[in-house]
Amino acid sequence: MSKKVLARLQKRFADKILAVDSFRGDDEALVSPSDWLEIALFLRDDPECAMNHFIDLTAADYPEREPELPRLDVILFVRSLGKNQRVRLKTRVPAGAELESLTPVWLGANWTERECYDMFGVRFRNHPDLRRILLYEEFVGYPLLKDYPINKTQPLIPYREVGPSKLAPFGPDEGNPFGRIDWLARMSGRNLQVSPAIAVQQGQRPALSVDEEDLAPPASPELKP
Repeated sequence: MSKKVLARLQKRFADKILAVDSFRGDDEALVSPSDWLEIALFLRDDPECAMNHFIDLTAADYPEREPELPRLDVILFVRSLGKNQRVRLKTRVPAGAELESLTPVWLGANWTERECYDMFGVRFRNHPDLRRILLYEEFVGYPLLKDYPINKTQPLIPYREVGPSKLAPFGPDEGNPFGRIDWLARMSGRNLQVSPAIAVQQGQRPALSVDEEDLAPPASPELKP
């Protein structure tokens, strides 16, 4: 049923719908950042779409596609409760770009846009309270960008004494999530895996914690007569 929503968007907005896709049941429309708010409003208010359930808003980083295309996808997930159909609306923006806030359309976009700003650096114009939501204000950088330095130590401010039970900040050799991929190396042509599981299947190094010698296949046991 959600394909009807894509057809409705193409009929109403014509060339403003840059592409549509229905891969594995996920119906999606790609639009320009300048049309982001207008088309979101239509999805909510048009009787045939009636997208009255805001599900989520997030981003995905593809630095390798620069400079041909902007590196960031911003993706909106919405659903119609009455018509039992859902779609994704996607746009592409450069790092640090501004995009119109959808909080006037769905109040639920407030916190997810703050998270998108906090993690990816996307700024939302006319957001009522755009500030970090997971990290502290002094945090430098946006940790879900794939070129965020893997060994960067945070916090970058003096430690605040708040009581005897408070632990000191992680040192330079601590605190990196297990299995985190070195995206700078990936972008340089080494370790091109997207996930550790795929890397193992391809015989590649899945994470910084894995030594190259550990990738060698185990020796076959000798057969005894």
